[in-house]
Amino acid sequence: MKKYSILIIRIVVAVILIQTLRFKLTAHPDSVYIFTKVGLEPVGRIGIAIVELIAGILLLIKRTAWLGAGITIGVISGAIVMHLTDLGIEVNGDGGALFFTAIVILILSSIILFTQRKLIPIIGDKL
Repeated sequence: MKKYSILIIRIVVAVILIQTLRFKLTAHPDSVYIFTKVGLEPVGRIGIAIVELIAGILLLIKRTAWLGAGITIGVISGAIVMHLTDLGIEVNGDGGALFFTAIVILILSSIILFTQRKLIPIIGDKL
């Protein structure tokens, strides 16, 4: 059961990451607003979209899920910091949906990384 639970969590995180790409890559007004507000438009928006695509793909491959989770933790931590500083919890009247989704993704990615820690080269062998 644990094996399938982690697989489902990996798929959920990957789908969320990949699903949000259309907003970033099509320059959706909300996405442009967010990245303009934090001073990263357009390079940051496109760059983060590429990193999220890579993380999503890595999450779907059992052998590299730990790396995808680590990358996701880094990107999402940055998003959470931006919400807590420049953006605020609520963005464009979303009721905090983006912020709380980021928190959920951070938690789920941490679970993935923890459960896959033994697959991490060099340090995984010592755990």
